[in-house]
Amino acid sequence: MSTASISRRQGLQWLGAAVAGTALPALAQTAASASGAKRLVSLSGALTEVVYLLNAQNLLVGTDTTSLFPEAAQKTAKVGYVRQLSAEGLLSLKPDAVIATSEAGPPVVLDQIRQAGVRVSLVAARHNWAEVQEKIKVVGRETGRVAEADQLLAQLEAQWSSVQAQVAKAQRKPRVLFVLSHSGSPQVAGRGTAANALIQYAGCVNAIDQFDGYKPLTAEAMASAAPEVIINTTQGIEALGGEAAFWKRPELALTPAFVKKALVTLEASHLLGFGPRLPSAVQALHMRALQWVA
Repeated sequence: MSTASISRRQGLQWLGAAVAGTALPALAQTAASASGAKRLVSLSGALTEVVYLLNAQNLLVGTDTTSLFPEAAQKTAKVGYVRQLSAEGLLSLKPDAVIATSEAGPPVVLDQIRQAGVRVSLVAARHNWAEVQEKIKVVGRETGRVAEADQLLAQLEAQWSSVQAQVAKAQRKPRVLFVLSHSGSPQVAGRGTAANALIQYAGCVNAIDQFDGYKPLTAEAMASAAPEVIINTTQGIEALGGEAAFWKRPELALTPAFVKKALVTLEASHLLGFGPRLPSAVQALHMRALQWVA
């Protein structure tokens, strides 16, 4: 199986849980403090990204299948899908610390890991900027790189402020819809989802606000939602056979977006991961959505 096929498969697994952007200056690498982990397992793609940004990847002994970025993370030992973990497989890597979000599970497995004497640090999945801040702080603490984490956070805070100022100046709020199309019938993102939070941060309006979570929509309901722009992930479009195949979906034919084939795609973990690339994801969505409605 090719590396590309593996990446696509892992990307679709990532969606079930559900380099663009400004480059960060290199951070100085320092030795882990005595309190930092010596053998670390990361169960979150976003947390794994932070580990690499802090130059602490030498501490990683394993990651989950959502850890796709940077590319080097795909070569780490995999402990499975973040919501379907096995205590036996994870403990076989002999970690002394595990970092994850509240989406990791099942809970009984996390309890078994704790009972084995492994420290487990969880970040609440809140789909906001505070979640990103907490992820950076947790990784800094667990890797013994607190100073480097503070430096990274300061850089990202500056990026975030700049992007939010850019969004605030926009005179138009595009009406958009996030479509999850990695398997079966497409589903759309309502309230309480990472996609909905990203849409709002990007200065857009979610065409769906009648329900929480993800649900399939009929062609009539899709037409009533009237999105001007459709958002999807690159993995989702690939799973359907490309953009041309995506637009053949009957649910999309009556939407304003269909007329222009107005589609914005980003890699799954970049778009929905709420990690250190959130500022660039928000900026990309904001600018590309506005281009479609100009």
